[in-house]
Amino acid sequence: MLGAAAGGGFPQWNSNGAGCRRARAGDPTAEPCTQASLAVTVDDDRWFLINASPDLREQIGRSPFLHPRERASLRDSPIAGVVLTGGDVDVIAGLLTLRERQSFTLYATDKIHAVLDANPIFEVLNRDLVTRFAVALETPVTLDGPLTVELFAVPGKTPLYLESDDAPPIVVDGTTVGAALSDGRATALFIPGCAAMTSDLAARIRTAHAVFFDSTLFRDDEMIQQGAGSKTGRRMGHMSLSGPDGTLAAFAGLEGPRRFLIHINNTNPVLIHDSPERAEVERAGWTVAHDAMEVVL
Repeated sequence: MLGAAAGGGFPQWNSNGAGCRRARAGDPTAEPCTQASLAVTVDDDRWFLINASPDLREQIGRSPFLHPRERASLRDSPIAGVVLTGGDVDVIAGLLTLRERQSFTLYATDKIHAVLDANPIFEVLNRDLVTRFAVALETPVTLDGPLTVELFAVPGKTPLYLESDDAPPIVVDGTTVGAALSDGRATALFIPGCAAMTSDLAARIRTAHAVFFDSTLFRDDEMIQQGAGSKTGRRMGHMSLSGPDGTLAAFAGLEGPRRFLIHINNTNPVLIHDSPERAEVERAGWTVAHDAMEVVL
């Protein structure tokens, strides 16, 4: 787990919220987190990043398994590819960190590749070295050896910087996707953004061995109540953890996978180890993900 937090990280640079103050002060019960990203491997040699957060340089620096190796070439990286699950800034901005003429493959849907193609700054990823691979939805693609990725649409929203006044807040069109990672033996689902549970998504979750799931807010009006924003979680394209339509309720009848909360906003009290909300999600069988957490399947 390279990063577990939502956009802005924890503590967020301009937030004076209670949780951020505790994290900034070094309170051990308010552990800092960078923005959500996962690194996956089947052989500890070639690694694939799931999303490239703005914190990627920091995340690579503290992860020795992603450091250059002693090879013939002066420039080297174990990072063989990057898989994108959306077009939001906290998903794609880290790509600019990988611009130093390094060969890798960039996997995303046509819609997300179109977002990158439309912004010339991403041309710093030299196309002679960085292959942009378009992934069709619900079609497994081989990453390395037995490791495959399958992207599938989930309810989400248009990236904030692309929203228009009349844009529908929630869409299911491949703009927001989940990633199913499998080595043929075990399957992990990475779903950092999801606006609602659907029957198809529930069926997919039941057959997985682990799921890393959107937990941006604990309460739908959390940011409004704390004075941190004017939008509800639903308006931002995220299920909240609590409530009748929330994540805890949606997963209550789903048996099987190990459950990890990711993409956690700085306002979410589950980030605070001694909070009642943290205890509630743990009683419900969830693990609150944290930076540098290792999960073996």
